[in-house]
Amino acid sequence: MKQEQLRRNIRQQRRSLQPSEQQLLSSAICQHILHSSLYLRARRIGGYIANDGEAGLEDIFVNTCKMYKQWYLPILDQLHHNRLWFAPCDLDTSYNVNRYGIPEPISQSRLRRRPVNIDLILMPLVAFDKSGNRLGMGGGFYDKTFAFLRQRKYWRRPLLLGVAYSFQQVNTLTQQEWDIPLDAIVTEQGLQYF
Repeated sequence: MKQEQLRRNIRQQRRSLQPSEQQLLSSAICQHILHSSLYLRARRIGGYIANDGEAGLEDIFVNTCKMYKQWYLPILDQLHHNRLWFAPCDLDTSYNVNRYGIPEPISQSRLRRRPVNIDLILMPLVAFDKSGNRLGMGGGFYDKTFAFLRQRKYWRRPLLLGVAYSFQQVNTLTQQEWDIPLDAIVTEQGLQYF
């Protein structure tokens, strides 16, 4: 199946989840993250606001605030096309909606962080395979943002943890030279390292 067709099919399946089912699955995913060594060791955590049927991370956000960790959300880089910065947010943060209809935290430029300054990124995705390849929404934002990781052999920060429902796993994805693989994936069934 072609990637565009696969993307459409899985996005439709994700959007067709009943709200109660989505909440139940998201809660199970969050529990796996909260008990993982990846999360427990991280101080600066990049997440996302669920969109288009993605698994929600509200439990992680609330726990991060309680644990005195710093929660960051992606914001579009205004100078470099298809790249992201990460802005801090807490329970009092205000948001603007970006050109894709996704809320972004309003923050001062000096508080924004480059991706290299984040310990753990919880990444949304459309599909993943058993080798850690990820199919995103098609804009290339995460691949371009984390392209610097291809040059790293020994020290890898941030760690990339894909967040998905188990039905989003496929047998194999065609890997492109610009694709940045995941370090691990978490679904309602548990966490798997690559």
